[in-house]
Amino acid sequence: MLDPIADMLTRIRNAQAAGHARVVLPASKLKHVIASILEREGFVARVEKQQSEDKKETLCVWLKYRDVSLTKKEPAIREITRVSKQGCRIYVKSHDVEKVKNGYGIAILSTSQGVMTGGEAYGRGLGGEYLCKVW
Repeated sequence: MLDPIADMLTRIRNAQAAGHARVVLPASKLKHVIASILEREGFVARVEKQQSEDKKETLCVWLKYRDVSLTKKEPAIREITRVSKQGCRIYVKSHDVEKVKNGYGIAILSTSQGVMTGGEAYGRGLGGEYLCKVW
């Protein structure tokens, strides 16, 4: 696997498209922080680290859906995309962090003070690598 963050985002996107309740991923610190940001911002229901049978850590992400009608549910994440890729890293300065969908979405950045949303980075005057955007 060349890009574990892109793999994580793709697994979440595919699980929501299929209507699954949760998705299980191989764990890493960066993935856990990104998933925790998604939980804090209300895009996923719950995030939990677990031990698998073969003693490997996994990250279990419970997905969130909104009721549209009595029989239809809509995923909380409409779009989740990787911005900075392995072949083309995208870095932004603090004043260049853009709002995602006029503030309805979030940008996730990796800064010198940790991984945070674009709004938090702008407030602290930090720039960094533009990991992904979610809305």
